[in-house]
Amino acid sequence: MANLSVPSQSGAALAPVKSFQVDALPVRVYASRADLARDAAREVHEFLRARIADQGQARVILATGNSQMQFLENLIALGGIDWSRVTLFHMDEYLGLAADHSASFRRYMRERVESRVKPKVFHYLEGDAAQPIDECDRYTLLLREAPIDLCCLGVGENGHLAFNDPPVADLADPRFVKIVQLDLACRQQQVGEGHFPNIPAVPQYALTLTIPALCAAKQMICIAPEKRKANAVKAALQGPISNACPASVLRRQPHATLLLDVDSASLL
Repeated sequence: MANLSVPSQSGAALAPVKSFQVDALPVRVYASRADLARDAAREVHEFLRARIADQGQARVILATGNSQMQFLENLIALGGIDWSRVTLFHMDEYLGLAADHSASFRRYMRERVESRVKPKVFHYLEGDAAQPIDECDRYTLLLREAPIDLCCLGVGENGHLAFNDPPVADLADPRFVKIVQLDLACRQQQVGEGHFPNIPAVPQYALTLTIPALCAAKQMICIAPEKRKANAVKAALQGPISNACPASVLRRQPHATLLLDVDSASLL
């Protein structure tokens, strides 16, 4: 893992270089990816501490992916969260992939989060379940047991949220969890990020939380740094709100905040 910046113990807020709003969505742009990660961690840290103090627990959906690593590292380094009162979920997993595979999102979360913070429980989406449709139903029931307090997510290079790629995204999906076919751009991103050696090695299908499931959280914070996300960010903020760019749905979510760095915001 690359060296990561660790936030100061004071947790002082970092001022974005620009703030604006698109439809209902507040957007903040930071000078660097490191600044974005530190301020996102500070904001989530404050939110979780307040929510645990108010209601005794919190339920949180976390995203995987390279864009989330610095944020998660900073959040854990801040300390001061009673993770034994936090129930965690993740938002997608490859169909048929073993939990110990290097690209498994369950492994990502076990190694980077669960083993380090010891949450009350981390509910995993079992991509290699013998009956994947039943697994979708099982995870749906877990998600619906109580409201989700926070969803931390990212934006894919093709504008996807979780594994809701443009060909399969449904902004009004009646389901909470479903099986989807991954499009070529999404599979290419997984190769580009170093998770698979080539396109044929990337599974063609995955289980994913749907867009309505993600948006049902009381608060959403979307972390989308890096130049390779610039086209998706431009489409999400300046194009139509449609399945063609699933991230565009964030503009209808007043409870969401989009955090960018100057690279991902460079085409705006």
